[in-house]
Amino acid sequence: MAVTVAPEVRDALADGNPVVALESTLFTHGLPRPENLAAATGAERLLRDRGVVPATVAVIGGTPVVGLAPSSIERLASDDRAAKLSLRDLPIAAARGLSGGTTVAATAFLAHQAGIRVFATGGVGGVHHGASTSFDESADLLTLASTPLVVVSAGVKSVLDVPATLERLETLSIPVVGYVTRRFPGFYVADSGLGLDHSADTPEEVAAIFRAQRALDVPSALLVANPVPADEQLDPEAHQRVLAEAWEAAAQQGISGHATTPFLLDHIRRATGGRSLEANVAAYRNNVAVAAEIAKAL
Repeated sequence: MAVTVAPEVRDALADGNPVVALESTLFTHGLPRPENLAAATGAERLLRDRGVVPATVAVIGGTPVVGLAPSSIERLASDDRAAKLSLRDLPIAAARGLSGGTTVAATAFLAHQAGIRVFATGGVGGVHHGASTSFDESADLLTLASTPLVVVSAGVKSVLDVPATLERLETLSIPVVGYVTRRFPGFYVADSGLGLDHSADTPEEVAAIFRAQRALDVPSALLVANPVPADEQLDPEAHQRVLAEAWEAAAQQGISGHATTPFLLDHIRRATGGRSLEANVAAYRNNVAVAAEIAKAL
C-alpha cells in the first residue's frame, strides 16, 4: 500500500528539519463541530509558529496521506461519512477507497513509515474496565510496542482502567517518561493518582532517551506523559464525581461494548457544562507544543 507524503513533509525530513505527526480522529470523531476544525488548524499553526512542519495523517480516497492539505482537513472535519481507521482498517480502506481519520495506532504506523520521529496526540488508548474477561484493550498499545517514535500524550482517558494500562505498558516494554512530573497524567486532570518511575525535565533529555533507545534497537515507542496545565485541568474533585456518575448512568441504561466510551465521554462533557471539552483541547495543545520542542531537540 503506497503512502503519500506531502512534499513539504518529505523535504523537511530529507533536510533534517523538525516534523511532528498529528492524528486525525481527533477532528473526525473526537471533538464536536466547530471545535474539531479549530483544534486541527490550531495545532498546525502552533507547530509552524515554532518552526516545525506539521504532518497531519489521514486516509483520503483509500490512500494514506502524511501531511494533509488545509482543504483536506476542512473536508474531513465536516464529513459525516468519514471512517474511524485503526491500523487493521488501513488495507480495507485502501481496497474500498474510503476516507477517514486515523487513530493513534494507524497514525503512529504511517508516521513511522514516512520517517517521522515525533507524534503528538491527546491521549493514547489503553485497557478498558472488565478487560480480564472481555479482552477489550486498544490496538494503540500493541502498535506502540513495535513502532519506534516519540509519542507525546496526556496519559489515557480516565474512563479507561488506568492502573491496568500502566501494567500493560510495562509488559509490552514501552518506556513511559513523565514530562516534568513523576505522576501519570489523567488526561482531563494533571494527576491520575498513579506514580511514574522516570521523568524528563527538558526536550533535550527526552531526545537523549530516544536516541539511546534507538541505539539499543529497542523496537517500541517512547511515551512521554505530559500533564494538562494545572490551571486548565478539570477540577479533580468534580472529575471524580462526574466520572462515577457516568459509570452509574451507563449501568442503569445497559450501555456496554464499543458504545461505552463514547457514552461516558459525552456524559462527562454534558455534566461539566463543556469544561471537559476545554480541558481536552488544552491537553492536546500542550502536547503539540511539547512535541514541537522535542522534534527540534532531535
